[in-house]
Amino acid sequence: MPKRYLKKLIPHPETLKQNKALKILGSQIYEADLWHLSRRSVAKAFWNGIFWAALPMPFQMVAAALFAIPLRANIPLSIALVWVTNPLTMPLVFYVNYLIGTWIIGNGIDSEFQLSVEWIWGQMEHIWIPLYVGSTVAGFVLGGLAYAAILLLWRLHVIKRWQQRKRRPKNHST
Repeated sequence: MPKRYLKKLIPHPETLKQNKALKILGSQIYEADLWHLSRRSVAKAFWNGIFWAALPMPFQMVAAALFAIPLRANIPLSIALVWVTNPLTMPLVFYVNYLIGTWIIGNGIDSEFQLSVEWIWGQMEHIWIPLYVGSTVAGFVLGGLAYAAILLLWRLHVIKRWQQRKRRPKNHST
């Protein structure tokens, strides 16, 4: 895992205490273990961030930060992963989530889909339930897969590092 690289990017909790905008999140966000990069905190951050990224809602980053606290997930990574859905990826992700929702509940719209804000707002009363059902299911599934993948990749990385250590010649100084 690129732990050293991530450590350089993650701000120190002491510097964040000076940011007045973060005070709305409470004092718990400054706990050191929420900023530490461990196997479990990173895996939980992937689950948390990807889950919230899948939901079409405002303030996804705030939700990810708040839920990182009881999950004991890495806060900066949770927030950063919300940006999996960004203005470029949102239309495709939410359309797929809508299709998943219509497949699950069997309630879709009869008119042909058009990729425009006006059409979506005009159809919102018909599409919001399948969209949110599909988004919730996709968030849980993709978040769970990301959680498992991080645990597995982290473990494989540790095994590889141990094997490399074993292969290194031992320096005997007397």
